[in-house]
Amino acid sequence: MSQEYIRVIQEEHAALAAMLRSMLMMLDRGPGDAPESYFDVMRAMLFYIDEFPERLHHPKESDLLFPRVARHSPHLMPAIEQLERDHMKGEAVVRELQHLLLGWELMGDSRRARFEEELRKFIGFYLEHMRLEESVIIPEARKVLDEDDRRALDEAFLANNDPLVNKGPRDPAYDRLFTRIVMRAPSPVGLGG
Repeated sequence: MSQEYIRVIQEEHAALAAMLRSMLMMLDRGPGDAPESYFDVMRAMLFYIDEFPERLHHPKESDLLFPRVARHSPHLMPAIEQLERDHMKGEAVVRELQHLLLGWELMGDSRRARFEEELRKFIGFYLEHMRLEESVIIPEARKVLDEDDRRALDEAFLANNDPLVNKGPRDPAYDRLFTRIVMRAPSPVGLGG
């Protein structure tokens, strides 16, 4: 009874949570004496969030996991509908954060407070979103999904190639992004100070 998809989802959530917490640490530290490096790694982190969770992880949850859970457990529709609303707005919020960060970088500190406020709200929103998935959807999926459902989900989620999770060979196109984040971001995501 394989449930590899749950492991992948949880590993991707853990990587994203670490990324979000690193962004908070960076936000608290500020650009200091290295603004170019600071803005570079923040842009890379926002790009990662846009590229992987928003474009790869969420669509698989929305298209494959949630409908299967809803079919077996219709009483969870309010939670699934909330998660779907979250997915629908996530990409737009990330794009707005990218714009706000660029505004701060190019226009100066008069734009900093808005970016910081919106990023903090986004991080809280995202962590709550993952908590709901892991405390409601995943336990229900473990109980109600049959072997065919699990096999289809395993196949889909095992194909993900998240550079912060994948322990095998990474897509060469993302090596530069992975290296930039890991070398410049603070722990727990990276090796930077």
